[in-house]
Amino acid sequence: MPISIIIVNYKVKDLLDKALESLFKFNSDIDLDVIVVDNDSNDGSEDMVNSKYPQARYIQSGGNLGFAKANNIGYKLSKYNHVLLLNPDTEFIEQNSLKKLVELFDSRKNIGAMACKLLNSDGSLQSSCRRLPTLASQIFVLLKLHNFFPYLIPAIRKYYMLDFDYNSEKKVEQVMGAFLLTTKKVVENVGGLLDEDYWLLFEEVDLCTRIKKHGLDIIFTPITSIKHHKGESFKQEKILRNQKTFNASLLKYFKRHKSKLQVLILQFFIALNWFIVRLVVVGAKLKILPKKKKYL
Repeated sequence: MPISIIIVNYKVKDLLDKALESLFKFNSDIDLDVIVVDNDSNDGSEDMVNSKYPQARYIQSGGNLGFAKANNIGYKLSKYNHVLLLNPDTEFIEQNSLKKLVELFDSRKNIGAMACKLLNSDGSLQSSCRRLPTLASQIFVLLKLHNFFPYLIPAIRKYYMLDFDYNSEKKVEQVMGAFLLTTKKVVENVGGLLDEDYWLLFEEVDLCTRIKKHGLDIIFTPITSIKHHKGESFKQEKILRNQKTFNASLLKYFKRHKSKLQVLILQFFIALNWFIVRLVVVGAKLKILPKKKKYL
C-alpha cells in the first residue's frame, strides 16, 4: 500500500527533523515515497535529511517559490496515486496513521480529499476545518472582529465552524493544507494540484473549492491524530508582510470563485484592513495601544 508525501520546507530544520523521524517511525507498514522540496532554506536542512533520512528525496526548488509552486514540484516527482500534502511542522504520534487513512479513503465513494484530527503542540485540539469563504465572513475577518466577538457574529461562527464536533467523521467544505490527502486521479479531474498564482495562503482553499465544484466530498476523520506545531514558517515573517500576503491571496481567491461585485466590495475592505493594521502596528510601537497581537 503506497503513498507519496510532499513536504515543503522553509527554514525549519529542527521541526523537519522531528516530522521525518515521526513519519518513518509510526508508518513502517506502508510504502512511503517522501519528497522534501526546499524553498531556499540555507539552514542545513539538506545535509540533515540526506544524512539521517536517505530514503527521502530532497529537492532544491531554486529559490523561495512559495507553497503552491513548491508542492507542485514535489507532485510532479511523486510516484504513487495517493498523495499527501504534509507540513514540516507536523509530528506523527500514532502507529499506522497513514495506512488507516489510505484504507478509509479507498473505502469511500466519491471522495476528493481527506484530513485527520490535528492537535496543538500541547496536545489540545486544533481547529482545522472551515466552511468556504463568503463575502460576509471575510469582511469580518478583515475588520479583525473575529478576534473579539467570534461567537456573536453568525458569519464568523459559521465560517470557523466553532461548534464543529471533531470526534466524529463528517463531510466538510475545506481542510487545512498542513495535512491533506488526495489522489492523482482527483487532482487530474479538478484541474491540477495547487494554483501557482497563490504564493502562500488560500491555495488549499482553492483546491477544496475545485473539489467541491466537481461534486466530490471532503472528509474529516478522527480515526487518527497528528500534532501540528502551527505556522512556524509563517511566524518568521513580519506582521505587515503576513497581512499583505493574506490580503493578496484572499483577493485572488475571490477573483477565481466570486462575482465581480463581490470582488469590488472586498477590495474596499482590504484597503480598510490595511489602514487598520498599519494603525495598530504604529500604535503599538508608540505604546499608545497594547501589544499588537491582541488585535491582529
